Amino acid sequence: QVQLVESGGGLVQPGGSLRLSCAASGSIFSRYVTGWYRQAPGKQRELVAAITSGGTNYADSVKGRFTISTDNAKNTVYLQMNSLKPEDTAVYYCNVWAWWGKGTLVTVSS
Repeated sequence: QVQLVESGGGLVQPGGSLRLSCAASGSIFSRYVTGWYRQAPGKQRELVAAITSGGTNYADSVKGRFTISTDNAKNTVYLQMNSLKPEDTAVYYCNVWAWWGKGTLVTVSS
């Protein structure tokens, strides 16, 4: 059973930055599509960014501001979030195939 543990969430002011991390219990990122999702209160969970060996994809709402990357040696996937906006407030989840982390809360507020 693979475990995914997110970290790095918190409270940040608009325009600020955060880096989320997702540590896996095994070497899986190179074998599957890996993604970051988010779910804001009262909204459906949405894909924010995904990465495969072929490249990356981003939601239009975060293009140019967020960057997904992996460190296979550390079994960790990252989401660098810059120029954060209040509408980025959500619980952020790491996903690999059928496995999900429990999420980390990001709050963007002044």
